[in-house]
Amino acid sequence: MTKPSMNVSPSSAKNAATDAAILWLVVLLLGAALLWSYWPTLLELWAFWQSNDDYSVGQLVPLVTAYVIWSRRKELKRGAGNRSWWWWGLAALVTAQFVRFVGIYYNYVSLERYSMVLSVWSLFLILLPAATIRRLRFPLVFLLLMVPLPGRVHIAVTLPLQEFATRSATFVLQLLGFWVRREGNVIQLNETTQVAVAEACNGLRMLTAFVVVAAALAMLVNRPVWQKAIVTLSSVPIAIVANTMRLIATVLLMHLMNSTAADTFFHDFAGLVMMPVAIMILLGELALLRWLVKDGDRSAGIAPRPTGVVRGSVRA
Repeated sequence: MTKPSMNVSPSSAKNAATDAAILWLVVLLLGAALLWSYWPTLLELWAFWQSNDDYSVGQLVPLVTAYVIWSRRKELKRGAGNRSWWWWGLAALVTAQFVRFVGIYYNYVSLERYSMVLSVWSLFLILLPAATIRRLRFPLVFLLLMVPLPGRVHIAVTLPLQEFATRSATFVLQLLGFWVRREGNVIQLNETTQVAVAEACNGLRMLTAFVVVAAALAMLVNRPVWQKAIVTLSSVPIAIVANTMRLIATVLLMHLMNSTAADTFFHDFAGLVMMPVAIMILLGELALLRWLVKDGDRSAGIAPRPTGVVRGSVRA
């Protein structure tokens, strides 16, 4: 009994190639039109990144996303299949333009920025197979971190962060044996040193930067989804604790030396030191998760899974 032929006819292959070329042309034209349309938004966003230290890390998000997608290009080709989500792409594109219209009409700048990210998603949905989109879901969601928080959310976050930084630094200094009194956002140490915790000291800058770093690390490591989620979510408390440590170091330096030296330390050295410390905590967290999973497998009599590196990812 002869097996049925699995060869694709030349005409079918030619039609498929023609359809793919047409699809690429349509997406390129749409991309060019969207780039021209969103160009003022991109320029405004770039200027915001350059002028606001709290969100300057946003300019790295597109570069990291592009690197992750490029590093997985061979894996994505192997996962290619029939295009089945293009209608979702069209729906996403229409939704993005509606969101943009609402943002322009009511002067909500954040809505226009988020509509730009949604438009990028729509192009991927139109062009790429469903299996590939599933593999790219984390890098595409990661793009949202390039957009600064809306103004109302920013205000709602900064004030509690500022108060928490003041309270937590006061508590730790008291544990260290110092006489400390807090008046609002002013810390008085041993009745000789006063430190005003300004809004710029609330830790939002470190928080936004560290969330981006943690999310990028989670995308690059070869770990289960739940471990990636833990690493990303844990970046928030780690960044808050790191900012408290930086504030305590500043208060102690002002007490021991002088305000000029403390100001230099706070703005130059403290941030540079705290970020590597926070990253080391993340790497330690990944090592702990690996150890716990392996230890659980041994106790259950299950052979641990191989820990080889998937091409385009980092072993950690």
